[in-house]
Amino acid sequence: MGIRRLLGRARPDDAMDVPATPITIEPIGVVRSRLRDLRPRDTKGDRAEIWLREAFASGLAGLGGFSHAFVLTWLDRVSDEERATLGERPGGIAALPEVGVFALRTHHRPNPLGLTVVRIERVEGGTVHVVGLDAIDGTPVLDIKPYLPPYDSVPDARLPAWAIGHEE
Repeated sequence: MGIRRLLGRARPDDAMDVPATPITIEPIGVVRSRLRDLRPRDTKGDRAEIWLREAFASGLAGLGGFSHAFVLTWLDRVSDEERATLGERPGGIAALPEVGVFALRTHHRPNPLGLTVVRIERVEGGTVHVVGLDAIDGTPVLDIKPYLPPYDSVPDARLPAWAIGHEE
């Protein structure tokens, strides 16, 4: 019995069966940080603020009790050309194989979503003070979700050899 039968539904066999209906997402806030460009850099120690729109500020109640959160952003400065890129060499390193963008954390992707785990320093009113956000100043914030170690930590996760700096 095939997987389609087990799930009780057919799986699309090609992209033509996947609806291309646009999705409208309303940003809940904006990033305020010192980061001004997209050049790769280590942001683990960088402080930033997430300013929520007033309509969403009450949604922060209780978030300050968590040490970390996921921040989902829309990388609004990614060009159409970058959005059309579907493969590249990790970190631009010639010795590494070209892989698809869905195997990378690059901003080059059809839907330039950013996802970062940040450390929460504090929540004040409609502002979340965080450390480690890799988004430039003015980046729209789409969502914030608390990091829950029992669900979000995967101790036995693995990486392909190229992802740890080795050729396959």
